Amino acid sequence: MLDKKDIQKLIEVFATREELKEMISRLVTKEEFSNLQTAVDAYAKKADTYFQEMVMLSHKVERHEKWIKQLAEKLGIKLEY
Repeated sequence: MLDKKDIQKLIEVFATREELKEMISRLVTKEEFSNLQTAVDAYAKKADTYFQEMVMLSHKVERHEKWIKQLAEKLGIKLEY
């Protein structure tokens, strides 16, 4: 048989109905999670596009640099860095 001390220990350990309701109300809904996932996907796509643009820009700058060095060499101009 359970005495008052045992019952009090159980009350302290287990959540009350109100505590459970409050915890459940804080949970993210499927719609909220879906919205978050959509936002993250959109951001990842933008980041990927930006990265690709930066790679292309880097190659373009390297190509221009090469041309400038070739022109300087043909014109006898010493470039300072």
